[in-house]
Amino acid sequence: MAKKRSELSVETAPAFQPYVSSERILPEFTAKAIILGGIFGIIFGASTVYLALRAGLTVSASIPIAVLAIAVFKKVGHSTILENNIVQTIGSAGESVAAGVVFTVPALYFLVGGEDFFRYLQIFILALVGGTLGVLFMIPLRRSLIVKEHETLPYPEGTAAADVLIAGERGGTFAARVFQGLGIAALYKVFMSILGLWREVPAYVTSRSSAYPNATINGEITPEYLGVGYIIGPRIAGILVAGGVLSWLVLIPLITFFGDLLPVALKPGWGGKLISQMSPVEIYRGYVRFIGAGAVAAAGVITLIRTLPTIVSSFKEGLADLRSARLGTTTQQRTERDIPMAYVLLGSLALALAISVIPQIPGQFPGSLLLSVLIVVFGFFFVTVSSRIVGVIGSSSNPISGMTIATLMATCMLFVAIGWSSEAYQPIALIVGAIVCIAAANAGATSQDLKTGYLVGATPIWQQVGLIIGVLVSVLVIGGTLLLLHNSAYGPIGSERLAAPQATLMATVIKGMLGRDLPWGLVLCGVFMTVVVELCGVRSLSFAVGLYLPLSTTSPIFVGGMLRALVERLRGRKAEETELSSGMLYATGLVAGGSIAGIAIAVLAGVAEGAYARVVNLGARFHWEENPLANGVALIAFSLLALTLFQVGRKHEEI
Repeated sequence: MAKKRSELSVETAPAFQPYVSSERILPEFTAKAIILGGIFGIIFGASTVYLALRAGLTVSASIPIAVLAIAVFKKVGHSTILENNIVQTIGSAGESVAAGVVFTVPALYFLVGGEDFFRYLQIFILALVGGTLGVLFMIPLRRSLIVKEHETLPYPEGTAAADVLIAGERGGTFAARVFQGLGIAALYKVFMSILGLWREVPAYVTSRSSAYPNATINGEITPEYLGVGYIIGPRIAGILVAGGVLSWLVLIPLITFFGDLLPVALKPGWGGKLISQMSPVEIYRGYVRFIGAGAVAAAGVITLIRTLPTIVSSFKEGLADLRSARLGTTTQQRTERDIPMAYVLLGSLALALAISVIPQIPGQFPGSLLLSVLIVVFGFFFVTVSSRIVGVIGSSSNPISGMTIATLMATCMLFVAIGWSSEAYQPIALIVGAIVCIAAANAGATSQDLKTGYLVGATPIWQQVGLIIGVLVSVLVIGGTLLLLHNSAYGPIGSERLAAPQATLMATVIKGMLGRDLPWGLVLCGVFMTVVVELCGVRSLSFAVGLYLPLSTTSPIFVGGMLRALVERLRGRKAEETELSSGMLYATGLVAGGSIAGIAIAVLAGVAEGAYARVVNLGARFHWEENPLANGVALIAFSLLALTLFQVGRKHEEI
């Protein structure tokens, strides 16, 4: 009975009040906010291209841009919290679109005939269409995912960005908590990544000849991962790392154990090597990643099925709003206004159809209309899945490449069924995957930004317009940066210094599918691992993501989640921390500081071909990595960082 009363109160009474009420009118979508947001979009877009090509990873830009917006406007003039929010909204689009581009478009370089389309104009078109569709497809989902599920989907980066904006607005000790975390994280990254005083990824790998071969425990001990874990909490962090434990402590040792004596290379493999010649990372890339892709695809389907009722409800409400607007009866509050549904539908269809007729894109009309259909179907599906995933685990751990692999698999299966299996169709299949990947990546960032806006009291329509502006500005430099690096001393793409691991995998999937030699056994193993987890009563999405991601990513996130559990237990509180507690604000600062420092380090590594970075890297100069105590030193440093978060969290200061 109490539960029913609680549910009724949620439906009949406002469960949440934003920082700026819907009745207040503040400067928001101003010229200075648009210009500064565009500048940040260009900077973070270009930086993300470099980072993703080098390491196959990206960092969320919303939080560092929010911090920078506050700092810049304090120096050059007053701004409102809503203007600061528009800056981070526009600027964050550059990072997410760049990530989607780098994870897919470089695969053109490895496909038959694809190199002819690996040019600036084609990259510009793909990024523009994919990024804009990501925004448009997310708009009908805002009411469902951001408003109705406010209590169940934390959107860690979005919440953290709102904390930064509110703390900056209020000032005082709470803003100091954020900036303390930011400063500590930046200092930590300088010591670790620039000076090289300790390892970035301490690891322990069992011997191939042991009874438990190639078992791997490692962690990328960065402040941003520690902060994300604290924000998402122990349950999600635990399920996430469970998938990583299965991959690196079960599957990789099993593959090594059974495959070590094979006299021939077992496909798909990695580089044609025997399993006995492969490192744990190569086994992960050659086998386990396909299992993870199957798991993520299955979890995505299950998630979509669960979400269908709310999606249908959201569309009904959007259509009702459209009818009300036509009749002049709409009474929407400022914080409920979205881009009208008519513009969303027409814009989405126009962009999808444009892909089928633009001559610079692979394919010939009218057969290329199939591309438009696949882009709309898979695009909306994975935009929905991506927007929900980042609500649980954050944008930094969003398995975009797993969704893209699933898209490419389905696209290639259809191509084979209709007879499009020759090498000439490889670039065409990638176009579908690339646009869906870019759309899903930007939708994840869009949902984080809309969560931030929901918390601070922004006007959704201005955020949505701002996101489209962010796409338009950032795509001007993304393609140029990609090609510049490809033709630089670091290139070409695919070399050791520009490995582009995701794009290489996409090319492998396309060649394997159209050539009919994809390892379906591995993919289906992943599918049924997801089914097993669901049958155990556990929501499989976080688990599948953990199965796909490296354990080095999920393990420090798990540490952050356990720290939060310990803090709450020692305080004797059963409820989770609020969004503006001291621990959450400090964790926000860790994420912001780690992200900003990570991008700065990426830029430094590219100056003068890394000459300056090598000069200041004491660890590389004195070969500290080879010291047998290197892992211990790294763990001590990370423990001290975790101790600062623990101490701040115990203070239990709240706004």
